[in-house]
Amino acid sequence: MQFLVYLIAYPFLWLISILPFPIFYLFSDFVYFLIYYVVGYRKKVVRENLVLALPHLSDKELLVIEKKFYQHMCDMFLEMIKTMTISHEEMSKRFKLMNIEVVKEYENRGKSIILFASHYASFEWLLTLNSQTKFKGVGVYKKIANPYFDKLVRKIRSEYGTDLAETRHAIPMMAKNAKQTEIMYAYGLVSDQSPKLDKAVYWNKFLGIEVPIHTGAEMLAKRYDLDSIFIKVKKVKRGYYEATFVPVCDNPREAAEHEITDTYTKMVEQQIIEAPEYYLWTHKRFKHRR
Repeated sequence: MQFLVYLIAYPFLWLISILPFPIFYLFSDFVYFLIYYVVGYRKKVVRENLVLALPHLSDKELLVIEKKFYQHMCDMFLEMIKTMTISHEEMSKRFKLMNIEVVKEYENRGKSIILFASHYASFEWLLTLNSQTKFKGVGVYKKIANPYFDKLVRKIRSEYGTDLAETRHAIPMMAKNAKQTEIMYAYGLVSDQSPKLDKAVYWNKFLGIEVPIHTGAEMLAKRYDLDSIFIKVKKVKRGYYEATFVPVCDNPREAAEHEITDTYTKMVEQQIIEAPEYYLWTHKRFKHRR
């Protein structure tokens, strides 16, 4: 059954990916209409999140952000499909790395790094970074239940030479890589989701609400002595993004407990405050809160 679903879906995905951008975004508008007005996908979750995170805004202002978010979400996921056939030249025009020299400075240190990202703007197109550095990019991700779609996603995300590691395989892989010095790795982690309650070891405020916060990235940075950089993505206009690299922590083993995690969390907060419509509000980020 899983293979049958994949066989039916793949031709449609491919056809979407080859659409010229003007038609591509018209199709995204149609998908937005279906998702928002007909299906109402996770509207309750989105509205609760927005009210909790942005209590200073009026209902009218929140509704504007809500609609902009759904429009962006449809764009973003269709843009991931677009990666199947988009040329590298076109991608470089649409996703610009504004200060790649920061990453180059870390290259000169001759050690691996961690790249902190968030579910904001176009986190899917961040994979283009691998083609512009000496680091070997590795994205840590959660495996998709359908093995055929999982293989497709791995193929799409590895288009620019980035390897993918399932969450459960990440630590053994990093331990193995740490024993060699021939290759420098850049490990990409998206750590702004809510951890499972039984694994919550650290609580702090996120957008003014006390919630459990992932500390795994900080743990890995300290264990394997990985300097860390935050990738701040900005949506310039529809289909165009800019990424800026902001150092989070050098010499992580000297950092205080939770210092790296707190610095990262504040950077994500600032990103959201600047333009909240580009954050992935369908996640139940505040389902565990005090």
